[in-house]
Amino acid sequence: MTSPGIAIKNSGAVVLRAQDVWKSYDDGAIAVLRGVDFEARAGETVALCGPSGCGKSTLLHLFGGLDEPDRGHVSVNNVAVNRHRNLLRLLRHEIGFVFQLHNLIPDLTLEENCMIPAVAAGTDKHVARERLHELAERTGLEHRLGHRIQKLSGGERQRTALCRALMNRPKILLADEPTGSLDEKTSATVFDLLLDVAANEGVTLLMATHDRGLAERCDRLLEMHDGRIHEPRRA
Repeated sequence: MTSPGIAIKNSGAVVLRAQDVWKSYDDGAIAVLRGVDFEARAGETVALCGPSGCGKSTLLHLFGGLDEPDRGHVSVNNVAVNRHRNLLRLLRHEIGFVFQLHNLIPDLTLEENCMIPAVAAGTDKHVARERLHELAERTGLEHRLGHRIQKLSGGERQRTALCRALMNRPKILLADEPTGSLDEKTSATVFDLLLDVAANEGVTLLMATHDRGLAERCDRLLEMHDGRIHEPRRA
């Protein structure tokens, strides 16, 4: 059940759901999530705002199967996220993840980095290359495909990370501070790309960000503090 005040503005099916989710670290000494309830529906763009350490990244990691809750339930497309059973399928076919620090392999080229998830998913190489060239054109990276990651600018690396996350056409995109290390102009460019992808490919976007100006362009802006989610009133 969705918490009071956290309204659902889209009539699509629920694709992300957290129910009474608790998470702590250091044997319970650091409580991060305290009974979080959350839902996102197909095609929604949702921004999570809040101070560092409030649990934004933790919630994204739980949905992406990169961590597990202490208590509660986390599901994607009505299937419980289980690191031991369905994690590989989740990451290869249903979810794309964009990290703040990219997590790209610096000694590989842009093309080689982006082809990794397609190869892991067993996608035909010709189909994968067509998808990569489509994404590279949309992100302005077609002239950089053969360049190693270490030769790219910060904005180019973040756009590369977005291309990699979208290679297998996921319908859910988790973005953890995707513009946090970028200047204002480059941040706006990357965020425009995120919204463009969400609109044109029917992708559900859940993004953790400190940038309220960008967050307010999403369908919903949620605040995280005290280990819980709150939806502020908009004027």
